[in-house]
Amino acid sequence: MVERVWDKYLTDQDKEHLAASGHRAKGFGEKPALLMIDLYRWVFGDKPLPLMESIKEWPGSCGLAGWESLPYIQSLLGTAREVGMPVVHVTGLSDSESGVNGWATAHRGSRSGYLGSTTRRPRGPEMFDIVEELAPIEGEAFLRKASPSPFNGTPLLGHLTELGVDTLIVAGESTSGCVRASVVDACASRFKVVVAEECVFDRHEATHAMNLFDMHHKYGDVLPLAEVQEWMHGWQAPEGYGR
Repeated sequence: MVERVWDKYLTDQDKEHLAASGHRAKGFGEKPALLMIDLYRWVFGDKPLPLMESIKEWPGSCGLAGWESLPYIQSLLGTAREVGMPVVHVTGLSDSESGVNGWATAHRGSRSGYLGSTTRRPRGPEMFDIVEELAPIEGEAFLRKASPSPFNGTPLLGHLTELGVDTLIVAGESTSGCVRASVVDACASRFKVVVAEECVFDRHEATHAMNLFDMHHKYGDVLPLAEVQEWMHGWQAPEGYGR
């Protein structure tokens, strides 16, 4: 059996229960879209640095985890574009743009120095700029959100419904935060959900692993990127789909 990223965190009882209960894949549907969640400058910083170094200038950084995931996410995005799959990019909505405190500020702003230090990058619209390597191109949807899940307060659901999407392939960050919230809401909205394992990342190794475990066993399928891309290359877009 192939070892999964969460296996080392499971107790003997956990493993016994999983063996007894089994696992059934939810699978793909017929009309997928790629959902790219929060791949903005605030979590990457300007260059690859270990987490504790990177947060000195970019407090929201995920350190090296983001940079290590970047080529995998680029590959997934390239495959989606190659096969003609709709792509939706989601990023944050800054306080100055919305006029209200966004989720990140409301959730973290009370922590001393987390976002307010003058020695760190200022908060503003630029913190939510999607990094150049993953920037949207013409024809791809682009949405801003003020909550962990893009299903809350955005036209995402209406957009997916109009396209007839039944499956979401998910990439982005953080695994334990906005990715999980998006996956749970997508499942609640009756989409099939597939998380490309190498294409999501987090600041903390344990929460990354165990949230992947939860998503895989409750809300969708967490699959290796190679397996996701194999399915994508075999998929045939219905006539007129995504246009």
